Amino acid sequence: MPGPREVVPFTVNGDAVAPAVSPHTTLLEALREDLSLTGSKQGCDKGDCGACTVLLDGVPVLACLTLAVEVRGRRVTTIEGLAKGPKLDPIQEAFDACGALQCGFCQSGMMVSARALLDRNPRPSRREIEEALSGNLCRCTGYTKILEAVQVASGQCRPGEGALLTGLDPGAPPPSLASGGGEGSQGPGDPREEPLFPARAGGRGEGGTRAGGVAESDR
Repeated sequence: MPGPREVVPFTVNGDAVAPAVSPHTTLLEALREDLSLTGSKQGCDKGDCGACTVLLDGVPVLACLTLAVEVRGRRVTTIEGLAKGPKLDPIQEAFDACGALQCGFCQSGMMVSARALLDRNPRPSRREIEEALSGNLCRCTGYTKILEAVQVASGQCRPGEGALLTGLDPGAPPPSLASGGGEGSQGPGDPREEPLFPARAGGRGEGGTRAGGVAESDR
């Protein structure tokens, strides 16, 4: 028999909702199954890939590790909430203009993390972009176009230009040639195609946060 369910009121993308969930239902399950908001993807289901990233009161969290009951009375923003009516968010426009999308599975988490970064830091350096997205894994690309898209959205360059070409962060050392930049990463040669993230990009950092600053709710 199904266990007891509890009505949990919260706001998602500006709309008041109140799904009835069980104590062990994750926020990701509530969004996808109860509210039909399927933009947040169910990838690894253990907090490693970042595909389920949403904003909780403006802070990126992993919806697969957050219980639905924990968001009572709080504000959730998913990829569906970035656009304002027919007008796309600048992050979405930049990802399109830069050709930063491949299969699309990781894109919602990437865009949500990027939006959180630009909300708190409108003109981030390349290093800051790498750090903010390091908890979001892409298995299709070498991340170069993704990082460029965030720079374009911040108004620091145009599509086709990257920090390695425009010198947006001249004081920083060159990106590491760490292995494991994701499937599809290019090897050394053209510096624009160097792998950018270390092999443990999806690992957890100190203080209960992911390497990319994505907070894990206490379980």
